[in-house]
Amino acid sequence: MATSTLLQESLTRSVIGAFFEVYNTLGYGFLERLYSMAMERELRERGHCVERELSVIVSYKGFPLARQRLDMVVDDLLVVEIKSTHELPRGAQRQLFNYLHATTLDLGLLLHFGPEAKFHRVIASTSAASSVKIR
Repeated sequence: MATSTLLQESLTRSVIGAFFEVYNTLGYGFLERLYSMAMERELRERGHCVERELSVIVSYKGFPLARQRLDMVVDDLLVVEIKSTHELPRGAQRQLFNYLHATTLDLGLLLHFGPEAKFHRVIASTSAASSVKIR
């Protein structure tokens, strides 16, 4: 029997586990910043390297076009976008996809701390992202 391997399976499993731990502990109703702080703490306790609120500069032919802010990058491999709205905004997955294309990373997790805990994996081939700087 063939088994498929998910991209960064053990990392995403750990981050999703941390997400449910934070959600089950805090519940629904807080601002995104609080969930982000709790996620950072939980992920560090699980042995991960976490960077929050990273700025990414997207350039075109050497000219800086825009600066984007990533909620979190885990182990230099995974972009995490956190939402804490009642309903997940329609463009949230597209926003994360855009963030992936603005970096050299291929995988992202959208974590929704709504009335129900929900997450989405987003994958993007980012080999063309050559004019990006992460600060």
